[in-house]
Amino acid sequence: MARWIQSRRRSLPADGRHRRADDSDEEALTSTKAAGAMAATEAVSAVDAATAGPRFAALRDALAGIGTTLDESTTCAELTRTAVRLMGGTAAVLRRTGQTVTGYEEITGDADVLPDARWATAAAREAGAPALDAPAEPWLRYAGAPSTRAALCAPLTSGEDVYGVLVWARSGKPLRPGEAELLALLAERAASHVRHARAYDEVNRTAGDLQRALLAEPGRPHPNLDVAIRYLPAGGGVLVGGDWCETVRLHFGRTLLVVGDVMGHGLEAAVDMNAFRSSLRYIASADLPPHRVLRQMDEIASREADRRPATCLLARVDPGRGQLTLASAGHLPPALITEDGEATLLSVPVGPPLGTGLGGYESATHPLAPGQTLVLFTDGLVERRGEDIDESLARLSAVRFPAGDGLDDVLETILGRLDARHAEDDVAALAARPHARQGAPAGAGPP
Repeated sequence: MARWIQSRRRSLPADGRHRRADDSDEEALTSTKAAGAMAATEAVSAVDAATAGPRFAALRDALAGIGTTLDESTTCAELTRTAVRLMGGTAAVLRRTGQTVTGYEEITGDADVLPDARWATAAAREAGAPALDAPAEPWLRYAGAPSTRAALCAPLTSGEDVYGVLVWARSGKPLRPGEAELLALLAERAASHVRHARAYDEVNRTAGDLQRALLAEPGRPHPNLDVAIRYLPAGGGVLVGGDWCETVRLHFGRTLLVVGDVMGHGLEAAVDMNAFRSSLRYIASADLPPHRVLRQMDEIASREADRRPATCLLARVDPGRGQLTLASAGHLPPALITEDGEATLLSVPVGPPLGTGLGGYESATHPLAPGQTLVLFTDGLVERRGEDIDESLARLSAVRFPAGDGLDDVLETILGRLDARHAEDDVAALAARPHARQGAPAGAGPP
């Protein structure tokens, strides 16, 4: 009996305390539950991480699709397309400049779903920049909408500026706060790009106004020389460049014709173009040979570290002697069109661009008879992407002109045949034609 009792006795725990028979079962159950809960939490986290990654990637791709250009209309169209792609419904934009608000623009989806434009216009005018410690609050309800329609008006704000509103609407289920925040995020993203687009347009407009003002006032040639000028800015994706033309009266009936191209685009290029033009007028007034004019212009430009380099072609026309003297600073040669309408390129020694300080300019003289047409141009007229420059110049030489064409007709023919209105760079072209003045003695000119 004692042995049987001894065999049935339980061992005491290490701390000497007794435990109930079901203690271990309860501990095991608790531990199992905790492990199960932890496993479930980890599984949910894994699922969230697995789904969050694609969601963030989709949002990142959507945001990257807004503001791909510096064109405001394109940015607004990208905004409405992205909003509809992510959330369905219909989206449109009302743009605001000051207190002037446009109607619905860049509509994506069914326009009939959009709320009354008067409500959206009032919202656009009332929209203001949010406080520093508060995000922009979108309007989540449209009082005039049916109960089955959800509408939102999210302001396009960047900093302290308001550029309009994004209007979104759909029929069916009401708008959830998360969806409203997403639309507000898209509107904020678009507003930043609209701000850059408007700043770009302002700088480009300033540069264009400056350049057009300069090009609109070239010097007047002598009456024995007819001149026509064309300037074509490049497409909307490129800023205005530093292309320019000029004519300077010299003594003894001679005229200096000039075409130049400052490297780069934008306001800085236009300002540098003005500087080159001013120095040209000052130096040319001394009636120096063309190569010496280039030499002095190069010396002045090389002393200014911020001045951009420029190419330049000078052509001194002397109708009295029937002569043409050329000098080039890295510029393409001019074309001479005979009275029969054939075009040839004139040879000219090419020196380095202005601003390098290298000098080394030379002149070349060619005959120029009354009725012949001289054409000076910048590289945007002939250069094409992926094409050798010799091939580009050959296309110009291959153009034939009807006999008796006026200078304006000659330039229009060149611009049309070379498709210059679709050029990737600015185009400046100058055409000149000498004619004998009645009563002027043949060979009149400087000794």
